[in-house]
Amino acid sequence: MSAPATTGRGDIRDMLLDAAGLSLDRLPMLHVIFDRLATTCADGMRTLAASQCYYSLSNVESARVGDVLDAYEGTALAAVFHAPGWDSHVIVGFDRDFIFTMVEVLLGADGSEPPVEDERNFSSIEVRLAQSLSELVGKALQSSFSMVSTTQFKLERLESRMDFAVIGRRNNLAVVAKFLLQAINRGGEMFVIIPQSALTPMRQTLSRVITGDSSSRDPAWMKQIRSEVHRTEVTLRAVLEERSYPLGEIADFTVGQVLMLQATPRSRVKLEGSDQPLFWCHLGQADGTYVLRVDEVVDQEKEFIDDILPV
Repeated sequence: MSAPATTGRGDIRDMLLDAAGLSLDRLPMLHVIFDRLATTCADGMRTLAASQCYYSLSNVESARVGDVLDAYEGTALAAVFHAPGWDSHVIVGFDRDFIFTMVEVLLGADGSEPPVEDERNFSSIEVRLAQSLSELVGKALQSSFSMVSTTQFKLERLESRMDFAVIGRRNNLAVVAKFLLQAINRGGEMFVIIPQSALTPMRQTLSRVITGDSSSRDPAWMKQIRSEVHRTEVTLRAVLEERSYPLGEIADFTVGQVLMLQATPRSRVKLEGSDQPLFWCHLGQADGTYVLRVDEVVDQEKEFIDDILPV
């Protein structure tokens, strides 16, 4: 007589999780990956378009594959990728507004003309553009998921009819991530559909956020950020003296009243920016105007202690 089959506690838990589907609340790493995908796509577009393109993750949810595709029927193009490392397929789609916006951006439009509002079929140029964008997103997907899994995303085909974008049974559960594109005062939506069966083997890794900078920094992008920060305008304020008065006394102020200050021409002036003390300066004159000569950096810690423990 054969012995009864035994099932470990871990195996039972796995079976229950597979039947119930993935809980996105318990997979915080997915949001990190999709945020990274948005950043990588934006970086990739920077070398192709003269105008700045902004990607942002708008939503991550669980849904049936068929329900998601039906919502985009006739209004989007869908790229079907094969992920051999997962033994699965992934769909990346672009809605009509996304494609029309990208066509204008890549052809040098500046947004001065009204957006295209046409429900016609996609032209061959628009389809070829969507294919090029799909290849870019495929590389971005590979880079973004490299933190938890190593697999390529090979573009197999591009479909304009959603019922042809088949990656399994239409009632299978999937993780759907939606991204917003903003460029030249208009935008569109990109969506990514990943079957839950492909992510289930990674759920232990996706359940915790991997720390550390696993992505390489783009020197050109870092230089541009530094340049933009350095060009940011900050309003400076020179404070000779600050005094406190009771509100009742302030209410009795009259026009022409003289307020006595303890400051002298030799008193140091505090230079502030955005209400933050920066430097101590000396006040002087040059060519008939007041000038400030920087003396030393304000000790932020000492200033904080003086504020809470006034002398």
